[in-house]
Formats: sequence, structure tokens, C-alpha cells
Amino acid sequence: MINASKVFFLPSRAFGGEEKNKIAYKKTSGTKPGFIWCGGLKSDMEGSKAIALHDWAIKNDHGCVRFDYFGHGQSSGIFSKGTISRWVSDTAQVINELTKGPQILVGSSMGAWVATLAALREPKRIKAMLFIAPAFDFTEKLMWAGYDETIRKTIMEKGIYYEPSDYDEPYEISRALILNGRENLLMDVPINFEGPLRILQGMQDNSVPWSHAQKLIDIFTSNDIEMSLIKNGGHNLSGEKDIARMLRAAEEIASRDM
Repeated sequence: MINASKVFFLPSRAFGGEEKNKIAYKKTSGTKPGFIWCGGLKSDMEGSKAIALHDWAIKNDHGCVRFDYFGHGQSSGIFSKGTISRWVSDTAQVINELTKGPQILVGSSMGAWVATLAALREPKRIKAMLFIAPAFDFTEKLMWAGYDETIRKTIMEKGIYYEPSDYDEPYEISRALILNGRENLLMDVPINFEGPLRILQGMQDNSVPWSHAQKLIDIFTSNDIEMSLIKNGGHNLSGEKDIARMLRAAEEIASRDM
């Protein structure tokens, strides 16, 4: 088993690898279906949910990979130059080069959107998914839709807008992120995924309204979808009870015949 505390680096294949960027990751092996953690916008693999999932996977003989997207955490690259397509490429590369056999994607916030786009690229490898506060199409349907004309003009003319964040320094919302997001929208057509899907969503989430997440039930073609609404839950869902819910859901879908 590889030491879960050690960081490894995978040469990025995006754009032919000419930029010489690297994807930082931590990985352990197991005999049961593996888990891949897909984090949110500007988050990294050292978040409490990611670590809890990895610890649980080790104890239960599941493989697990957690990684940082381009421009995130310990990976190389400048965040403001990142796009949804770039982060999906990172995720697909992790699936193909760091894992074998059936995998379960766990996507938090933006990670749910990225995970799904990667799953659609690798349909034979992804057997189930677990979403936490899924921010599908957030660049267009949550951010752009909520911006006034001044902010929209700033993004399109200056190329960058610094959006205040409750978690860290301001988010750098680039014109490239918005325009590329439009090329990756999923919520306007059915999403062809037949595996088990579990959704955990806080009803007090100020970033992703629960009604937005609920739409996924009808959009996904799978008949095996369950959504849990946490009445007093916010966007982060990283409290002790929230993490326990996540691990119960992970255990439940991992027990399915894959």
C-alpha cells in the first residue's frame, strides 16, 4: 500500500503536455472498487471531507485517489488560467493513469459537474457517483445569472472579476472560465448515466440552492438516484454528522455489485 500522506506528481497530458504542468495526488490501493475525490472550485485534496473519505477507504480495503486540479493546491499552474475543460481533462487522466477496475467518483460542489463530464468520457470505468452540494453549470446558471451588468462587463472587458469568498481569498472569475463553462453545460439535456447516484444537499446552502441540485434527479437517466436534504446544512457540509452521512452513502453504493 502506498503511503497516503505522501504527495506524488503526475505529468499533465493536457495540451499535449507541452506546458510541463504536474497534477499532485495521493493514492492508496485496495481490492474493492476504488474512490476518486473531485474537489470544488479553489479547494484542494487536504479538505476534511477528502481526508475522511480516504481514511475510510483505507480501513475498508478500497482504493482511493485524491488530487488537485490545475492551478489548485499543490498542482502546478495558475488558477485564473484554469477552465472546466482543463479540470475535466485532469480528472479523466487520473481515472485512466492512476486507477484500474470500477471506480466511484465523489464530487463536491464544482467537483460534481467535473466528475460527471469525466464520467461521460469514461463510461465503462465509472460505476457510481456521490455528489455533495453539486454545482452543475454554476458558471452560467448560478454565477453569470446572478451578476449585474457591471460585473458582466468587467469580466468580458477586463478578463477577470474578483468575487468575494466566505472560505478564502476572492475567487478569480475569468472570461475564459465563463466562456468555457458554456461549452460544458449539462443541465439542459438528459445525462446518460445508469449507475447509482447519491446526492447530499444542504437546504441552507447559499452557493447552490437545493432546488438547483434537485433538478439532477430528472436530468440523469439513472433509475437509482437518492437525494438527502439536510435542513440546516450549508454548502460546505463538513461537520461531523455531514461527513458521517457521506461515508454511509459511500459504503452503500460501494456494496453494490460492480
